[in-house]
Amino acid sequence: MEREKALELLRKYNIERLIILFLCCGMGLLASCGQQKEGQLKEMNVLLIVGGHGFDEEPFYAMMDKLPGITYDVAEHPDAYQYLKPGKIEGYDAVLLYDMPSEIPEEAKKDFIAMLEKGTGLVVLHHAFCSYDFWPEYTKIVGGRYHHFPWQKNGEEQPPSTYKHDLVLDVKVVDSKHPVTKGISDFQIVDEAYGGTEILESVHPLLATDEPASAPLVGWTHHYANAKVVTLTLGHDKQAWENPVFPQLLSQAVSWVGDCKR
Repeated sequence: MEREKALELLRKYNIERLIILFLCCGMGLLASCGQQKEGQLKEMNVLLIVGGHGFDEEPFYAMMDKLPGITYDVAEHPDAYQYLKPGKIEGYDAVLLYDMPSEIPEEAKKDFIAMLEKGTGLVVLHHAFCSYDFWPEYTKIVGGRYHHFPWQKNGEEQPPSTYKHDLVLDVKVVDSKHPVTKGISDFQIVDEAYGGTEILESVHPLLATDEPASAPLVGWTHHYANAKVVTLTLGHDKQAWENPVFPQLLSQAVSWVGDCKR
């Protein structure tokens, strides 16, 4: 009888040990999975739109190929607008504009806005900021405008915007806590600057410079409809692309805007 009681106690003891061991292992596994997910870059499928402005393709695509966590398809104008249509755009987490067309068809305008209403993220890179002179809604989408012609501000006529190549820009990180600028400190970059541009007061500043030939902001975030938007006016040529800060900025911008759909 005593032997049976002893065996019963031993069985209970072993079962309790197994339960405790199972719980501990489970908690450890969950913790390790959480750490792995936190450290991983989310894979983003990006539609890169080009055309309307020349650029040095080989070093640009070499930079794009090295962006972590990003795969991309290239669409070139005039066929690029076909990728914005329902049934095609859903396959992309974000659209990266590195184009500069002056005009956009009416149907493409509708597809563009519908894309943003669905939450597809948008990154506007360098000369893409200068697109669509005669589409006022584009100003609202990207958070500003490069004006190729005289324009009005507070009832006063302003001269056209300007550009200047090969400037050494001292760039200040205005918001170091934002996901786009995370881990990035103030930096120097050799790049083209846009001056006399229009930037909406509603944008969230990320990057600024005190270069007289440049507008005060060279990077910001914006929202349009259900989409996140990042505009970076940096990125003219390989002098900028090969700066180690630039691909980090670009990949983090794509990751942030693309996460809106997930």
